[in-house]
Amino acid sequence: MEHPIDLLERYWKFTSFKPQQEAIIQSVIEGHDTFALLPTGGGKSLCYQIPALCKKGLCIVVSPLIALMNDQVNALNDKGIKALALTSGMSFQELDVLLDNCIYGNYKFLYLSPERLQQELVQERIKQLHVNLIAVDEAHCISQWGNDFRPAYKNISLLRELHPNVNIIALTASARTHVVEDIIKELDLSQPKLFKQSFLRPNLAYMVFHEDDKFYRMETILKKQKASAIIYVRTRRLSVEVSSFLESKNMSSTFYHGGLTTDEKNNNMTQWLHNNKQVMVATNAFGMGIDKPDVKTVIHLNLPESIESYFQESGRAGRNGEKAYAIILKNKNDENLVKNQFLKVLPTVDFVKKVYRKLCNYFQISYGEGEYNTFDFNFNTFCKTYNFSSNICYNTLLLLDRNSIISLTRQFHNKASVQFVIPNHSLFSYLETHSELEDVVTSLLRIYGGIFDHITKINTLKVAEKASVTEAYVLRVLHQLEKDQVIHLNLTNTDAKITFIEPREDDKTINRIAAVIEQQNQLKQNQVKAMLKYIDNDSVCKSKQLLSYFDETEVEPCGICTVCLRKNKINKDISPNTIKKSIIELLENGDQTSRHIISHINASEDQTLKIINTLLEHNIISITETNTYKLSHL
Repeated sequence: MEHPIDLLERYWKFTSFKPQQEAIIQSVIEGHDTFALLPTGGGKSLCYQIPALCKKGLCIVVSPLIALMNDQVNALNDKGIKALALTSGMSFQELDVLLDNCIYGNYKFLYLSPERLQQELVQERIKQLHVNLIAVDEAHCISQWGNDFRPAYKNISLLRELHPNVNIIALTASARTHVVEDIIKELDLSQPKLFKQSFLRPNLAYMVFHEDDKFYRMETILKKQKASAIIYVRTRRLSVEVSSFLESKNMSSTFYHGGLTTDEKNNNMTQWLHNNKQVMVATNAFGMGIDKPDVKTVIHLNLPESIESYFQESGRAGRNGEKAYAIILKNKNDENLVKNQFLKVLPTVDFVKKVYRKLCNYFQISYGEGEYNTFDFNFNTFCKTYNFSSNICYNTLLLLDRNSIISLTRQFHNKASVQFVIPNHSLFSYLETHSELEDVVTSLLRIYGGIFDHITKINTLKVAEKASVTEAYVLRVLHQLEKDQVIHLNLTNTDAKITFIEPREDDKTINRIAAVIEQQNQLKQNQVKAMLKYIDNDSVCKSKQLLSYFDETEVEPCGICTVCLRKNKINKDISPNTIKKSIIELLENGDQTSRHIISHINASEDQTLKIINTLLEHNIISITETNTYKLSHL
């Protein structure tokens, strides 16, 4: 058996493990059921990948995150480690071939969603596999009290029945004590070794600022901390607006949201990862699997839906161990906004039934049919067709996805059909004067043989790869060809794919998950309440508040959060005369805003504002027409 550190050096080019990784790996190698509770950036994937490489056979990895599964499979294959993933949308034939590859192809990792375990074909083939380890990623999904509970996770117990002598490792980044206990019970872990790394991040300053002008405070922070940053926002539109605002202030910025094409996502991500752009402005679609150690600042312009989400997103700062900042900018509107976004759009059981029936009708699925049928899906068109509110309808689709009624793949793509409407010889004459289009046209002709004879569906991404250009360039060429009456073009945009996992049974289908819907709605309300309590509590250290949420109580104040800094300033007991003198010295250099004064005075904001008011009352200072302060005698 090769030593774990040798595998780490050979495949990952690291010379040492992160805290607790080595002990977890050793536990798994020794055959123990193991529970690894490591915060974001703790290196969970290596805790099962290295033990699996140490032993003969294949590791089955269960994960609900298709994008992350694909990323990990690609990363392993790039290292020369054979891995594949069974995701939704695959035909029976594709599934059959891939499972055969697992049995006979010397593969080391098989990634699959919990929904796939429901299929008899998958179960039968897994029986034949030489399995050396079962890894359950995002294990909190098995608990009804965990974030993003997915009933399909309860099927994982099938793996233990199929391979009773194979040990299991459960992994998650955030779980409270009662959730951990629930996971151990549901997975039937036998005397598991529990490894729980403290969630304490001593280098991370958690800060909450009440700010009416959030853009101004964001700009100030980023100009002071001129290093890699992430700004989290609520909507796709806002991600573009904030990025444009920062660019207008001469700060390099890009953006990321679920509506971008794959090319756009990859391009924007690469620019940020390589520090060609300082700031990534993103919705919560961004971040899974991203490990950029030098992120200095994470700012939330809008409130997250839960402490779990916030802890994971803020935890992307300071992974290199240097001081970093996790900042929430709030104002008096945020409480209503977060309730409107996350609570008022929780779908009732009756609404879920209605959306499900309309979805089946939309794709003309007959009663008792539809299992594993996949369709391109334009969400906005669907909502418009049935006059659904987009927010509550989207949450309903996510709920149906989590409960394995459907699988929703949120990836923007172009659906195109093309037919050449000029003769072959005329096309080549056209290309003589439009040589810049030749690579794309040639690729089209090579891939699609009957494209002169009939309307042909084409894959624009495949054409782009063949022609060694971007998908955006292919689309420009297609529009040019249509404009010049060379082709007939049908082009539509879809922002998702939907796979129906169960046969259609209308209300019966939803009745099976009605109790889960109601319980999850209650959980969401509790999570939002905890998030609001966190931002409003200005008396307890912010780090202590977060850690106590995850049941860590024996913790000292961090000394660097907004609460601790404010207390330290107050404890310094700065005399009013000292503050008064400092303000006057500042104003001797010219008119100043209240913001500038507060940021340059070594006292609390409340203390400083009180002294400013006193100076105004005594006519020592006055307010100008532009709402700045000046010395009255100047």
